[in-house]
Amino acid sequence: MIPLLDLKKQYLSIESEITDALKHVLRSGQYILGPTVSQLENQFAAQLGVKEAVGVANGTDALILTLKAYNIGEGDEVITTPFTFIATAEAISRVGAKPVFADVDLATGLIDPDQIEAKITTRTRAIIPVHIFGQTADMDKINTLAQQHQLVVIEDACQAFGAKYKGKPAGSLGDAACFSFFPTKNLGGLGDGGIVATNDDTIAAKIRQLRVHGSSQKYFHDQIGYNSRLDAIQAAILLICLEHVDDWNTKRRKIAKKYNDELEALVKVTTLKEVRDNEAVYHLFCLKSVEREKIMRALKMKDIGTAIYYPCCLHLQKVYHSLNYKHGDFPNAEQLSETIFSIPMHPFLTTEEQQSVIDCIKEVART
Repeated sequence: MIPLLDLKKQYLSIESEITDALKHVLRSGQYILGPTVSQLENQFAAQLGVKEAVGVANGTDALILTLKAYNIGEGDEVITTPFTFIATAEAISRVGAKPVFADVDLATGLIDPDQIEAKITTRTRAIIPVHIFGQTADMDKINTLAQQHQLVVIEDACQAFGAKYKGKPAGSLGDAACFSFFPTKNLGGLGDGGIVATNDDTIAAKIRQLRVHGSSQKYFHDQIGYNSRLDAIQAAILLICLEHVDDWNTKRRKIAKKYNDELEALVKVTTLKEVRDNEAVYHLFCLKSVEREKIMRALKMKDIGTAIYYPCCLHLQKVYHSLNYKHGDFPNAEQLSETIFSIPMHPFLTTEEQQSVIDCIKEVART
């Protein structure tokens, strides 16, 4: 079996380091927040070149708490992409705001800045670009739009730790940025976790208060908050992974280059484009084909893992029927959902395994 990703290999490569780190935390008796989480927050902020990072329970909470910190709620609108995981829009809905979708670029899957401006109304408060599959959105255009209309820009960078835009890290490109530490992410833990990065001290302080039941002093509560604290055990694991993630991302880029070089000549298969000024980290490696099912069946027959991200756009999900979107509203996003699929991509994919994947795709795409 050649899996889509291999978390077991990743863990085994740093098992002894993780074991030592866990012993230290377990012996400390401090398992929620505490000095290990603070250390992670400081190192995370330093790596992004931002002032603040605030650890929370997961990536979805990172989005929710950030929206709350900006006082976004009932009657407000937030523009985002329909081609992403539900958590992005769900967070908007959770704070009582309305998700408003803008179509994506067919070549990249990223939200198209040219489609955003038409969606801006007097109720729009924020834009959430999603750095999907490990590549950043066109942040210059998005930030310019936001400044013109006095909007907040919150990066959903959950899939893009280590990516760069014009030399600047994803997560340092907007007013705030949200990351997930779900195990499958480029920087993932052995459980759940998330973090918010920002240069705004006030927003960071609000999120710190919100994550502990709206409290800045124990047993004294200034607002209704959340129970969204990062575990020290996950922070310890993430500190180890943080030492290795640049190397892992370099390996991902090398694997992606081979895929692109070997598959670009195929007519029936198209790779997603890495945009100029971007340094993608390939959280996933995605292909597009009208013969998706045929190719995926052939790969499965050879025990090669595949998956579809994402088979149904958010505007067509049952949960958002009340927004009155319909088929055809976002043709690029819909076309991607009907043609896109992912093939094995992780830092521990061997040359032989990758060649087997490539050979199988070439064989079936030529017939």
